[in-house]
Amino acid sequence: MPTSAPARATTPARPSAAWREGDDPGGRLFADLGPLDLERGARLPELRIAYETWGELAPDGSNAVLVEHALTGDSHVVGPSGPGHPTPGWWEGMVGPGAPVDTDRYFVVAPNVLGGCQGSTGPSSPAPDGAPWGSRFPAVTIRDQVAAEVLLADALGITRWAAVVGGSMGGMRALEWALSQPERVERAVVLASTPYATAEQIGWSQAQVMAIRNDPHFAGGDYYGQPEGPDAGLSIARQVAHVTYRSEIELHDRFGRRGQAEGADAPFAVESYLEHHGTKLAGRFDANSYVVLTEAMNSHDVGRDRGGLERALQAYPGRLTVAAVDSDRLYPPRLTDEVAALRPGTVQRLVTSRSGHDGFLTEIEQVATIVREALDG
Repeated sequence: MPTSAPARATTPARPSAAWREGDDPGGRLFADLGPLDLERGARLPELRIAYETWGELAPDGSNAVLVEHALTGDSHVVGPSGPGHPTPGWWEGMVGPGAPVDTDRYFVVAPNVLGGCQGSTGPSSPAPDGAPWGSRFPAVTIRDQVAAEVLLADALGITRWAAVVGGSMGGMRALEWALSQPERVERAVVLASTPYATAEQIGWSQAQVMAIRNDPHFAGGDYYGQPEGPDAGLSIARQVAHVTYRSEIELHDRFGRRGQAEGADAPFAVESYLEHHGTKLAGRFDANSYVVLTEAMNSHDVGRDRGGLERALQAYPGRLTVAAVDSDRLYPPRLTDEVAALRPGTVQRLVTSRSGHDGFLTEIEQVATIVREALDG
């Protein structure tokens, strides 16, 4: 059953920015959900999901909305930074009284994903022997992550979501929810995402994973008791990823070939920008979780073992909205075009932005319109 905070545990050295038991929980709640059998045959003997909520659940449970975060997000969708939350909410303006996901109307649940590092079971969590899982943490898939969230919904008494909303990796889970639990999802809203990981996406992911694994401080994934973690590898991974999150024209217009200072040997401004984002992530995330979640995204294919993509999509009877960002080179619009073509009745929208993939986070007014329309439809 859900609890307000886990018991304090002994905290070893901190070469990772993962949230650990004994840290301030902030706005997190915790659900201990028992064992979870994973798609690839392993078993997690104890599953904990950290989550946050806003609004009140209707007596009949009909007003629940699930918000799914992206790769390096967490349960803190909205709200200030402070104890337990080093950064403000990642989707400010989208959830709250009168917001597109209106908490005067809806009960909103935002879990930290299985394999993450902000309170849910992941590589930095204690294994049954009390030590962090580290390299022993099993591979998980997007389907496993949804299976964990099904257990959370059961624990909260939510038998059907009014909507499941997510962007990027969160969009993968939103779509997987709709197809694996069609009777429990009235509406699915998939933003800047894809029905399957493409070869290029897997290739970009591999480069990021190898940057982390080749950091000498990675120690095969067992760095938690060490004085230093693989911050350099995690920073490089984030820099590679961040290029895919923005559009070529935006980077050109914003930085061009400008240097940070005069002189031919001065670093380019774009180099400093990427380094800043890499360092910033290393200060709030865990390298093992980055690897686990990246490889989970590589596993994503909603048509797998369901007779292919078309058959899988057509099995969902609810309202499906898919929205792409026109300048997104990570999950280009052709992928949502494919969903709409294979599933008649799908509502398709396009966000106009120069920001690339991150447009689902930066173009709040356009995204708000899409979400309001989807929830009211």
